[in-house]
Amino acid sequence: MIAIGLVGCSPSFSQIKKQFFIEETNRIDKVDFSFTCKSGVCFIKPAYNQHPLSIYSNQGLDDYAHTFNKEIKNRICDVDLTLHNGKGNDFSTTISSRMFNDEKKSEQKLWKVYLAQNTSYRLDLKYGMEDAHIDLSGLKIENLKIKSGNADVNIGYTSGLSNKVEMDTFYVKVGMGSVNVEQMGLSRSKKVIADVGFGNLSMDFSQVPINKSDISASVGAGNLIIILPEKGVPAIVRVNNSMLCKVRLSNSFHEISDNVFINESYAENADNLLSFNVDVSLGRIVFKETKD
Repeated sequence: MIAIGLVGCSPSFSQIKKQFFIEETNRIDKVDFSFTCKSGVCFIKPAYNQHPLSIYSNQGLDDYAHTFNKEIKNRICDVDLTLHNGKGNDFSTTISSRMFNDEKKSEQKLWKVYLAQNTSYRLDLKYGMEDAHIDLSGLKIENLKIKSGNADVNIGYTSGLSNKVEMDTFYVKVGMGSVNVEQMGLSRSKKVIADVGFGNLSMDFSQVPINKSDISASVGAGNLIIILPEKGVPAIVRVNNSMLCKVRLSNSFHEISDNVFINESYAENADNLLSFNVDVSLGRIVFKETKD
């Protein structure tokens, strides 16, 4: 038996109540979850139970607009949830509240999304404004796409548990906001694609990666910071830059051919080699070490 749907709740800002859910069932092996949160503070973290998806909020169903669609086919549950700006809260109002901090913490919209540790996921996450905090510790994430408009997004593995499966692609796009990825090596991603417009992206590889990874990064007018440990992580960097940009590599890198650099730990056949291909127009790319 399966239960998928909405749960009504009173519009109390002092209590967190369940809004959307998928109960545990033997009919689902994987969840394709497309989630758009246009305003409010959002948390994603491992669940304490085995329900594939549970979403809580301090909002009532009458306090915000949303679209919610689901379909189960071939043991894959396809879920599409969009949380629109709340009633009376348009884009300019949200911008004002962020700039002048005129929204009390007790009045913030909170969204808490819980994912089961025994279910496989393909995640497509889009954030408009405010903050997002994503803890992927010990989950099974096959693909991850994150797009930040003007939001500040923090991603990591708080408990130190790595992804339970090898991730095919980790994709992150930053508009005018900022994204900070900690313990990137624990994602076990084969491919990383980063697209930075005017915002900031920081990716921390200071914990030794488990497997090889190809990282492609494109920077417009923003900033990309790559953090590596002083030793132990082999890396090669290929740069396509312009005269108007800034590219800075740590002292452990040296140039082996035109715009191709390797660090002191580089080994061509290393099992955990990080291969960077970076393209920068007007912005800045910095490779730094944890000692810097």
